[in-house]
Amino acid sequence: MIDMVEREDTIISEEEAAQYDRQIRLWGLDAQKRLRGSRVLLIGLKGLGAEVAKNLILAGVKGLTLLDHEKVTEESCRAQFLIPVGSEGRNRAQASLERAQYLNPMVEVKGDTEDAESKPDEFFLQFDAVCLTGCPRDLMVRVDQVCSQRNVKVFCGDVFGYHGYMFSNLGPEHHYVEEKPKAAKPSQESNDGPEAKKPKVDPNETTMVKKTASFCPLKEALEVDWTSEKAKASLKRTPPDYFLLQVLLKFRTDKGRDPHPSSFAEDAPLLRQIRDDVLEAQGLSSDLLSDDFVTYCFSQMAPVCAVVGGVLGQEIVKALSQRDAPHRNFFFFDGLKGSGVVDFFGSK
Repeated sequence: MIDMVEREDTIISEEEAAQYDRQIRLWGLDAQKRLRGSRVLLIGLKGLGAEVAKNLILAGVKGLTLLDHEKVTEESCRAQFLIPVGSEGRNRAQASLERAQYLNPMVEVKGDTEDAESKPDEFFLQFDAVCLTGCPRDLMVRVDQVCSQRNVKVFCGDVFGYHGYMFSNLGPEHHYVEEKPKAAKPSQESNDGPEAKKPKVDPNETTMVKKTASFCPLKEALEVDWTSEKAKASLKRTPPDYFLLQVLLKFRTDKGRDPHPSSFAEDAPLLRQIRDDVLEAQGLSSDLLSDDFVTYCFSQMAPVCAVVGGVLGQEIVKALSQRDAPHRNFFFFDGLKGSGVVDFFGSK
């Protein structure tokens, strides 16, 4: 029997029951209790971070800490609806705090203006889940390694122009429940034969099935050995966005910033060179990522932030409430094709 994580000290008040009535009807009181007992750290308050914050606050987590040391710029306001007009020069977390809290007074929303990279490992362990958006690769890998050892759920996400992604690591054993149609008992009058052997499903009755999923660390997911037979077999179903992510993370590491429209003439050839270097180092052809990728990966676009933020926020809610099957491990969104792609690396 699988032991589900219960939060015995979490009590839903009448006011909360009224506030979250729709959600309780959707995924049940126990799931809402687990969500109401959870504290989340959200790192990065650009457009994607704002979408994730909104979704978590409305879902009804116990507490949400917004961590961002950057200042508000004109560009960062374009896809960030939590920052009021005229906030240029303020800290992004502090500028987002008032509107974020207004979404749901029942959630404890805090702002932290320090740099996530300066935080000690113990800081991240006080949360039930940590979500990193727009962060450097080294920080994401470090936080993932620290949290996975203490059963803290880790999520990463980003938006680059028309493209976006999310990654989740819920540990080697993530327990959850899934609602399934209940098989009806066979009638005593049923005759023997092929039809009698088929289980009959009653669409009006459901049952909760306990399941377990296994996840791999972020470092392992980003460092696939493409010479192995398993990896070769999965290459054809691996979306180009997986390699685009690696290129953009390398650019961020090397330049200390993201590609910017104002420096397109400088950044575009550098991105193509990084693409060649990254794919060659993995023994792969540069044809996996066509030259025109540089046209569509600049800045954060509000519609893409909304889509990726919706998926990312929902995955965090599912993980904390332990309700429904999670994505393993990547979700990629290509705004040019208008569809999301889920792919798996290292998960069982």
